[in-house]
Amino acid sequence: MSDGSAVPGADGALRCPWALSTPDYVTYHDEEWGRPVHGDDALFERLCLEAFQSGLSWLTILRRRPGFRTAFAGFVIAEVARFTDADRERLLADPGIIRNRAKVDATMANARVLADWAPGELDELIWSHAPDQTLRPVPKNIADVPAITPESTALSKALKKRGLRFVGPTTAYALMQACGLVDDHLEACVARGTS
Repeated sequence: MSDGSAVPGADGALRCPWALSTPDYVTYHDEEWGRPVHGDDALFERLCLEAFQSGLSWLTILRRRPGFRTAFAGFVIAEVARFTDADRERLLADPGIIRNRAKVDATMANARVLADWAPGELDELIWSHAPDQTLRPVPKNIADVPAITPESTALSKALKKRGLRFVGPTTAYALMQACGLVDDHLEACVARGTS
C-alpha cells in the first residue's frame, strides 16, 4: 500500500500511484497527462471529457474516448455547434459514450458558444490562467495535490461568464492538470517535468 508517494511500476520506474492500477492509466500518465495541449478543438475535447468525467472514474472516460470522438465529430467545435435535436437523441442512445442528458446538452451548448469565438480565443483564455510553475511547490505525495486552486476557480468563473456550462472549479483544475497548465506529477515521478 502506498503512502501517497511515487510507486515503482512493473518497469521499476517511479510513478504517481494513481497511474499504476491499469495499463491504460500507465500509458495516459506517461504519454499524455500533464503535457501541454493547445488548439481550440483539442482543448474543447478535454473540457468536454473532464465534464463527462464529473462523478465518474477517469478510466471510464479514457476507455470510451474513441466512442466520444466518433459521437462528437472529433470534437471539432464548428461541427458540434451544428448538431441538431436528432443528434442529441442519437447521442443519448449511443452506448459508446456516457449518456447523461445534462452533459450532452452542455457539450452541444458549449460548442455553439465557442463557435462564435475568434480562432485561438479558447486556447488563449485557458492558458491565461496557467500559474507560474516556479511559484508552485512540487508535490511529494498525493496529499500535496489540490483539487481546486485560485487559478482553477478564476478559470471556471471566466468560462462561465462567457456562457460555458459544466465548468466548475474542480473540472477546471482537472483540465489544467490534463492539459499541462500545471505539472502535478510527483517529485520522484518519472514523468515529472517531461512537458
